[in-house]
Amino acid sequence: MSEYGRTPEGGRPMTRYIRHACAFCALLLAALLVNATRVQVVQAPEYDGNPANRRATIARYQQPRGNILVGGGPVTGSLDTGEQLRYERTYLNGPLYAPVTGFSSQTYGTTFLEHAADGVLSGSDPMLAPLPLWNDMTRKPARGGDVVTTLNRQAQEAAYRALAGRKGAVAAIEPATGRILALVTSPSYDPAELSGNNEAVSSAWARLNHDPEKPMLNRAVRQTYPPGSTFKVVTAAAALDAGVVTDLDERTDSPDPYRLPGTTTRLTNEGEGCADASVRDAFEWSCNTVFAKLGVDVGVRDMAATAQAFGFNDTGLRIPYTAAPSTFDTRVDKAQLALSSIGQYNTRATPLQMAMVAAAVADGGLLRPPYLVERTTRHGGETVAGSGARPGRQVMRPATAARLMELMAGVVEDGTGTNAAIPGALVGGKTGTAQHGLGNSGVPYAWFVSWAQADTSPEPQVAVAVVVEDASADRGEISGGGDAAPIAREVMRAVLGK
Repeated sequence: MSEYGRTPEGGRPMTRYIRHACAFCALLLAALLVNATRVQVVQAPEYDGNPANRRATIARYQQPRGNILVGGGPVTGSLDTGEQLRYERTYLNGPLYAPVTGFSSQTYGTTFLEHAADGVLSGSDPMLAPLPLWNDMTRKPARGGDVVTTLNRQAQEAAYRALAGRKGAVAAIEPATGRILALVTSPSYDPAELSGNNEAVSSAWARLNHDPEKPMLNRAVRQTYPPGSTFKVVTAAAALDAGVVTDLDERTDSPDPYRLPGTTTRLTNEGEGCADASVRDAFEWSCNTVFAKLGVDVGVRDMAATAQAFGFNDTGLRIPYTAAPSTFDTRVDKAQLALSSIGQYNTRATPLQMAMVAAAVADGGLLRPPYLVERTTRHGGETVAGSGARPGRQVMRPATAARLMELMAGVVEDGTGTNAAIPGALVGGKTGTAQHGLGNSGVPYAWFVSWAQADTSPEPQVAVAVVVEDASADRGEISGGGDAAPIAREVMRAVLGK
């Protein structure tokens, strides 16, 4: 046999060593792949959630955050600090837009739109990635997208300016769509104070949280108040829909004072002329006795059904961040129902909720759920998702809404809301003074809810709710017209361009 067909004396074929080496290398490679899979897939959540792992935090702030836009322009930005957590959030007119934007803090997280739209703003939303699979493999987020809000810049500025630092809030809605046009709270704060991670941020956090004026409280959406006489809009809707009232000008059987059923307590009015007043007169001059008795005549079931149709007791309202639920107690006796029907007892509402009530009246009884985000876009402006608009629901008969518009217009023309009148526009409103505190000893909250329609417009363009906590007027119903109505007027003028 040829020498090339044999191995050296006592040796083994070389090919066996090569095969063994290849097999061993393949085994090592397989082991490496298995281990990599175990680390990157099976144990990834454990490593990601480990407090010692700062890679995710560092990566989050390695690129500019997307912006929140109002009227086509950004009200947020990103500052390159050159530090490990590279980009900090900045805010344009921070106190003006704080109840909308919230804050984005390297130390304290996110709130409001900064939180609800964090996926888009941070770039982690899969919809932003042109190649989602590749981004999943590289774990590299796309460039942060933008959030386009529904706010009307002029209305927002008018509301903030008109509040003039007084404690309170304003919410304004476009009735035909549910678009939120203004959302203002006062006192406010600058979210930029919380953006970084240094000692100044910690000091600002402590100061803001211990401030007795609660500047970080979103009073427009997260604070509920007794709505006082503005709730009479709901009571009138329930009475008209239930057929308890058929003629707005017919005199009612309503004694003054009115003894609450089953008690010796007598309910009175601030003014005179409320005894057996018609619903029109009682609405224009806000007679408590007439509407307390109306609520009892309607009954708990129908009053609760109407209130809930308007949005009371809804724990799922999001705009897209959550709103505090407004409440109407459904388990009350007749005396408690009488007080509930004039916005007292356990009845509580956010300014946003009362703007929804006015908007439903202005839109023929159709309530459009309010929303704050028009659309989200990629960094270049390409739309990723459309508006947050949702189908509306009929909360009262169109005929009832028309009669309520008539009643509310009368308040502004001849009643307690004349301070809301706008030349060249039809304005409807309802004043309110909400008693609170032990024995009603607190300074009343001044309320005004309204809608406005320019003479040249086929439908109302704006509905507004205003609450002023430190109202300086007297304890009568007129305080809502004196303190809150002028604020609502300025917001409506801004929307109408008057």
